[in-house]
Amino acid sequence: MWLRKTLIISSYDNIQMKSCFDLLEDKFIIPEKTRAKCSFGDIPEKVSFDKSNIVVYGIPLDITTSFGKGTNRGPEAIRLTSANLIENFVFDENIDVFHNAKIYDLGDIKIPNSAKQKKTKSTDSGFIFSDLGISITQATLALYRNLKLPLVLGGEHTISYYSIKTLAQENPIIIHFDAHRDMKPQYQGKAMSHATPFYHLLNDSYIPGNNLIQIGIRQADLCENKIAEENKVITFDAWNIHRRIDDVLEYLTRRTKDKKIYITFDIDVYDIAYVPCTGTPEPFGLNPFEIVQIIKSISKSAKLIGLDLVEVGLKNNDYREAALAAHTLLRILCREYVIRK
Repeated sequence: MWLRKTLIISSYDNIQMKSCFDLLEDKFIIPEKTRAKCSFGDIPEKVSFDKSNIVVYGIPLDITTSFGKGTNRGPEAIRLTSANLIENFVFDENIDVFHNAKIYDLGDIKIPNSAKQKKTKSTDSGFIFSDLGISITQATLALYRNLKLPLVLGGEHTISYYSIKTLAQENPIIIHFDAHRDMKPQYQGKAMSHATPFYHLLNDSYIPGNNLIQIGIRQADLCENKIAEENKVITFDAWNIHRRIDDVLEYLTRRTKDKKIYITFDIDVYDIAYVPCTGTPEPFGLNPFEIVQIIKSISKSAKLIGLDLVEVGLKNNDYREAALAAHTLLRILCREYVIRK
């Protein structure tokens, strides 16, 4: 653990030597040159990077998905629907999300050739995708240190490992929306994959189990359940929520009071009927009204320090899933716990 902390402190020093934007600029493809050819939300009044409080960037990664493919098109799909289909006025909140959310879109992170070729090296106990993890870590640190909320559009769920471990020293409550625990020690011969990030976050001692709240879980194996129980992970499975949603609402309000939080949102937490493009859809999932209730139950006094929405796909010009993802983000972004003071 000492070595990992030393590496992070060194990264902080490097960030302080250069301006935040200068450090990040060459790591990203600008939104207009991504596959979407537009920025998130088609923001009506453009804000500069310096004046922004939320910075969006995409990670179009799809190298370990194990069933359906297409997560590399997630950032594209979310940008297109948020810019062309969805209006910024959040009807159920009676608010325009951009009144308080000053959003800047960096574009898509450049995926190193080593990651594209599925190569790894022995860094972080051997669980890192070549240079991609370093790029995500540096971006997360630079944004957080400069009082920007990092908002990551995925991309497979593997990417959350690097964002969460980077912010772990802030001791946040991790609110993990997902159909799956993503807590396997390895999957299909890969130590790091979309099915393993939360095992490694626990095993590498980045987060304590009782700071991880998993919501909507309905698929796992016995090993994952044992790991969750041994680490005292808090679980509200889909059946808990369908039958007694007030339990999770009350718990989240109480547990997140005055706490720093990180939200990692896998689109397959929604029931299979709502997500026609994601690679691992599951039945018995949550519906949009339940998700909104849960999002609203997080304490107003909490402080969101990181947010990612992952595993969104795009197939056959079907933008329903991306529209749901974009609407979910807007409803998170208009909450009191998002804007950092």
